[in-house]
Amino acid sequence: MASMLMDVMKNSFDWIPGALNADFAGAVVFGTPIGGHYVVEFVLLVAVVVLLLQKSYKPPKKPLTEREVDELCEDWVPDSLIPPITEEMKCEPPILESDAGPHVVIKGRDVVNFASSNYLGLVGNKKLIESCTDSLDKYGVGSCGPRGFYGTIDVHLDCEAKIAKFLGTPDSILYSYGISTMFSAIPAFCKKGDIIVVDEGVHWGIQNGLHLSRSTVVYFKHNDMQSLENTLEKVTRQNKRASKMRRYIVVEALYQNSGQLVPLDVIIRLKEKYRFRVLLDESNSVGVLGESGRGLTEHFGVPVEKIDIITAAMGNALATCGGFCTGSVRVVDHQRLSSSGYVFSASLPPYLATAAITAIDLLEENPDLLSKLRNNVAVLWRGLAEIPGLTIASDPLSPLVYLKLKNSTGSFNADSQLLQSIAHHVLEEGSVLVAASKRSILDKCQLPAGIRLFVSAGHTEADLLKAAASLKTASELLLSKQGHT
Repeated sequence: MASMLMDVMKNSFDWIPGALNADFAGAVVFGTPIGGHYVVEFVLLVAVVVLLLQKSYKPPKKPLTEREVDELCEDWVPDSLIPPITEEMKCEPPILESDAGPHVVIKGRDVVNFASSNYLGLVGNKKLIESCTDSLDKYGVGSCGPRGFYGTIDVHLDCEAKIAKFLGTPDSILYSYGISTMFSAIPAFCKKGDIIVVDEGVHWGIQNGLHLSRSTVVYFKHNDMQSLENTLEKVTRQNKRASKMRRYIVVEALYQNSGQLVPLDVIIRLKEKYRFRVLLDESNSVGVLGESGRGLTEHFGVPVEKIDIITAAMGNALATCGGFCTGSVRVVDHQRLSSSGYVFSASLPPYLATAAITAIDLLEENPDLLSKLRNNVAVLWRGLAEIPGLTIASDPLSPLVYLKLKNSTGSFNADSQLLQSIAHHVLEEGSVLVAASKRSILDKCQLPAGIRLFVSAGHTEADLLKAAASLKTASELLLSKQGHT
């Protein structure tokens, strides 16, 4: 049966060419005979052209009735302007009812505060308050203008000179908002086509600056100097134009997302070997590290002129607001015309600049603040020894003590919720305020979630031991239920 079917199909296919080439399938045009297959191809070509030239079919236009319009309007759902709110986004942070000193008032009760980066304990300092009050009487509250457009007040220049003298740099420049210092200074120097090698653990302010710069960004493993050297080697070897491009290394002195110190001596060695510039963020190290609180350069004994650009927020050890960038005169002058946060923002309120000057004066007059802070960090470390289910990830000298889970769940959100439950238990049962990691959807940091404890020179030994005991109790209770001890 199958062979008969094959024979029929073969005969049919053999018939088609013969039919097209037969005499009756041909045509004569102006006395010239044309084969039948040419006629068929011509007809098909004409049909295709006609179809292509035809207008697409459109149904006849008929106006909608009012009822149909109303139905469409009722069914229409506009796209949301914001992403959907998830359960972890609904957490409300505690509201302080007092200044953010070593002790705060929350819901009418006294709480030991480890959630504010008041490292030197200057929040509420009488001399600081008096200087701000005098400044308010003299200058008022705000400047109502950018620095380049009648917003520069003499106290701004005094503050810039004070910072430069304190850190040993030729010049400095003030910014109105701490985090805007980083995402204004970076794009002022780094442009499209430049290469930036950056630690994967940097905070969001630096990440945003990298994004705004439109530079080529290459990440290396967190605080891993071998990974940094391999990255620098790869960047310089594989890119033929590397020697003609501007190249930067961007790191934090004391990482906000881990509490670790960057080995600055190694950074300088690699910078000089591969000919990169270094941008160092000292937001959490100025006023904290070094024999006199002058930051990471003093701590490692590195000449400050070896760092090309230094930025810092003043809302931590200096207990004020705003930020600064310091370095050579050329580095500072370039920002006065090219840094968006400086050029387009109203200048720092004068009383906050006065507060920064006073804070530096207090640090220089009271070096014991640093020894008290370091002693408090050591006391807390001893108290947190062998805490169940948690481990200290930060540097022993860091006043930002960072606790992370010994056994992660594998999910940042799950880890964060677990740590948040510990923080909530410590607040409710132990009257101790600590900060658990929470990151926005814009933050690309991939480091583990943790609990931050900001140690202050204003904490007493009783405060530190109370915090350690409360955390041990909470972690043992809550992590044992989850099988993380």
